[in-house]
Amino acid sequence: MALHAAIFLFFFFPPVFLLHTVLPGRRGKNGLLLAASLIFYAFGQWQGIPILLLSAAVSYGAGALMGRAGTGKPLLVLALALQLGLLGCFKYLNFLVSILNGALALELSGAVLPLPVGISFFTFKAMAYTIDAYRSGGGEKRRFSDVLLYISFFPQITSGPITRFDQFAPQLARRHTSAEQAAKGLRRFIVGMAKKLLIAGPVAAVADSAFALGGALDVRMAWLGAIAYMVQLYIDFSGYSDMAIGMAAMFGFETPENFDYPYLAASVTDFWRRWHISLSSWFRDYLYIPLGGNRRGRARAALNKAAVFLLCGVWHGAGWTFLLWGAWHGLLSALESLGVINCRRWQKTAPGRVVSHIYALLAVCLGFVVFRAGSLTEAFAVLRAMFTGFALTPASTLALERVSPAAWCALMAGTAACLPAGPWLVRRTGELPPQARSRVTAASYAGTAALFLLCLLAAAGSGFKPFIYVQF
Repeated sequence: MALHAAIFLFFFFPPVFLLHTVLPGRRGKNGLLLAASLIFYAFGQWQGIPILLLSAAVSYGAGALMGRAGTGKPLLVLALALQLGLLGCFKYLNFLVSILNGALALELSGAVLPLPVGISFFTFKAMAYTIDAYRSGGGEKRRFSDVLLYISFFPQITSGPITRFDQFAPQLARRHTSAEQAAKGLRRFIVGMAKKLLIAGPVAAVADSAFALGGALDVRMAWLGAIAYMVQLYIDFSGYSDMAIGMAAMFGFETPENFDYPYLAASVTDFWRRWHISLSSWFRDYLYIPLGGNRRGRARAALNKAAVFLLCGVWHGAGWTFLLWGAWHGLLSALESLGVINCRRWQKTAPGRVVSHIYALLAVCLGFVVFRAGSLTEAFAVLRAMFTGFALTPASTLALERVSPAAWCALMAGTAACLPAGPWLVRRTGELPPQARSRVTAASYAGTAALFLLCLLAAAGSGFKPFIYVQF
């Protein structure tokens, strides 16, 4: 994957962008992007290409045939069953086999199937296309190439954001490209890469060292590791989203934002309005609302939320830690819906607002410990150390001493990046006179160039580790 990223950055993306710039007509540009998307995916994992093509074909075929009388719902059910079947076979089969072996004392062997990169993301895009086609009555006359490009678009294929076809399709027919837009897109791409290489990478080493201590973990390294992972996960994933949005912008595509400073949330419900917004909205539109949403009373809304978050945990991975993480968020969201945890009342006073933010951060932090852990045993060991590990251990002391100054700086920079300093600077810049704004813009591009050079040095020194959400 490190070689994949390096070759992409230096040999793949520049010629694709230049060809896209000089090719006339939207169909030629779209054809180039489709070919580039398939080549990019095949280079990373060619075994997943048939699954990607099959998923797109099922979605396209179902959508095209749904206009015929009486075929809508059967085709919808069949298409969703095939798409979920592919996802389940590749992602969850071995987990289910292990459950059966443990419950029934069997010795079934699991299948050795390479997990297609980004299968959860492109499956959800394919399902969204199918469901939207059913809701609109089906039978739309669309090109298969357009649907395939939507599902395989290379800036989004491995880790999202999970866009909708009705957002993407109009831009296939008409989109605006300019030197200024390309420059802004490149700037955002580099900022995202810097977040990954210069912040998330060093912070990840702190989290990894803490979670590797096992029984030798004490309260100091337990909390440091938990906080470091919170920073790492947000910076890593939001960095990828920045790169995806920036790349898409260079080709003239607008991509919805995927994060809105989630660690400023005042409740778990608020957190999920800010975190991985494209996934949250997917579950809201295609699962929570069809289940009844909040239209059938508070108790039913709480039950629906619990079910949605449990499935959200399953979406993230085949393991008990993901199930527990989803159940944890589902429980807290349900309690908030029922008013048992009344964050709205807390926020009516200044001390209450502080309590509400602390509650949300603590809930998210504890959940991410479970999310990060390799097993439930490891998760409970870290959680136990966070609250009872007051007997300081030599191993934790040594691990704490080995945290480099660069890692401490990255942790502080990552914490600062979790705050909305960027939007504040944009607002303040907009208030400046035109000439001053031009100087600030020029300085931002100069700073971006410096960041790019630092990224090259970081990549050359330590390689380019995969983004966290590539595994999902």
